[in-house]
Amino acid sequence: MFSPEGPTLRELAVQALSSVERGYDLLAPKFDHTPFRTPDAVLDSVEQALEPLGPFEDGLDLCCGTGAGTDVLAGLCRHSVTGVDFSAGMLDVARRRAASERLSPATEGPGVAWVRADARALPFTAAFDLVVSFGAFGHFLPRELPGLFAQVHSVLRPGGRFAFPVLAPPRPSSPAYWMLFGFDSVMRVRNALWRPPFVMYYGAFRLGDVLAELTRAGFTVDLQTLPEFGRRGDGSPRVRLVSARRADGATPPQAA
Repeated sequence: MFSPEGPTLRELAVQALSSVERGYDLLAPKFDHTPFRTPDAVLDSVEQALEPLGPFEDGLDLCCGTGAGTDVLAGLCRHSVTGVDFSAGMLDVARRRAASERLSPATEGPGVAWVRADARALPFTAAFDLVVSFGAFGHFLPRELPGLFAQVHSVLRPGGRFAFPVLAPPRPSSPAYWMLFGFDSVMRVRNALWRPPFVMYYGAFRLGDVLAELTRAGFTVDLQTLPEFGRRGDGSPRVRLVSARRADGATPPQAA
């Protein structure tokens, strides 16, 4: 699962016994060599699906990590792109990677900024036309989704979109299902016995619950199939794009 440049088993163990923030600070230098990074095929497919919905002026990559989703926004937004994450280590890698690829305000294309902040308390007003996020929602407990989605709603301009891909969950009969179930079970035991907690649950982000919470937060939600990834045996898509639009003048309810 890991390339030779990726973290060792010992390094992963140290990261898993840290807080989420500290764990990602430690993982950051090798994160792009792990399966945790969103594959380029998913990033490219999301960019293609969002392009007809533009044009977009300003974009935010929520929980940007090392900046893979920021590259997607750079291809869609004309004015500015912002990456926000609470891991200083991940942001440092993102800055250096962007500089090496000449993705900066001094080059042709949108200006790029990096902000360290918690997604549950974003330091922005209604400043963006598009917010994307890739692979980060396992770090939020279900009870945190109303507040998270309210934050995203508050940083979008009227008519702005919040978009992210969702993979179909594996069938209970598949090895992948039991692997993810086992991972979540180990994390629950770990968090019951060890502090600080490390929140990462693959099975907690359920599409039906997510759509209901987005609607409660004031979004109009569409689902779009990403055809590049095909369909399962029952005909359902393997990967979908959730595209949640903030209605003009809509005000989200206060999260409990």
